[in-house]
Amino acid sequence: MVAQDLSLNDLRAALRLGWRDFIAEPVYGLFFGGVFAVSGIVLSYVILTYGEFSLLIPAAAGFPILAPFTAVGLYEVSRRREERSPIGWRNVLGAVKGRGDEQILAMGVIIFVAFGFWVIVAHAISAIFLSNAGAGSESLAFLFTSSGIAMLAVGSVFGGAMALAFYAMTVVSLPMLVDRNVDLITAILASIRVVRTNLFVMFIWAAIIAFALFVAIATVFAGLLIALPVLGHATWHLYRRAITVGG
Repeated sequence: MVAQDLSLNDLRAALRLGWRDFIAEPVYGLFFGGVFAVSGIVLSYVILTYGEFSLLIPAAAGFPILAPFTAVGLYEVSRRREERSPIGWRNVLGAVKGRGDEQILAMGVIIFVAFGFWVIVAHAISAIFLSNAGAGSESLAFLFTSSGIAMLAVGSVFGGAMALAFYAMTVVSLPMLVDRNVDLITAILASIRVVRTNLFVMFIWAAIIAFALFVAIATVFAGLLIALPVLGHATWHLYRRAITVGG
């Protein structure tokens, strides 16, 4: 069953337990946080190297879409700690295979396609505004012009809607696929039900995640070494509260 009584206390409890898991097994958290941080640095370097500065902000804004898939190994760490089972790198890295049915890998493909789609849409939006701006639009100063601000506003609406949609699809589904032998559609529908029936609390959780990742990315991605593992472990514990036995 899907819990219909999530509260802010559940979010505080999830964060507390997430921090506890990170402190208990920091090497896994630092590894996955490092992988995510290095990926962000490489992506930013490639974009800036090829001079596509207009893609930098939308890529940074859409980058958190990839976080739930990166955190799959962290869900497994929390699951094994909860069951008092041996952890080990083989088990943690093997979590991406799920229950042997490749459902998590399929979700990963969906997430990466979504990120690529968002970058394409963002590029199209920027191209429209840049073409109307004329000279001077090739520098970051363009973002502080009326056209630049309008571009950011339009991009934020599309990006925000897309991010919320994928948040609703993944916030519970990925931990559920790690934990249970269910199919992708069942997990996604369960995730959407959790968000729909606990809209205020899950919106606050989305805001916490977005703010934490924004701050982490703003520190030249270094903050992801802490933010990603704590949020990943915390998401596992929130999932355990949101989906009751038999749900």
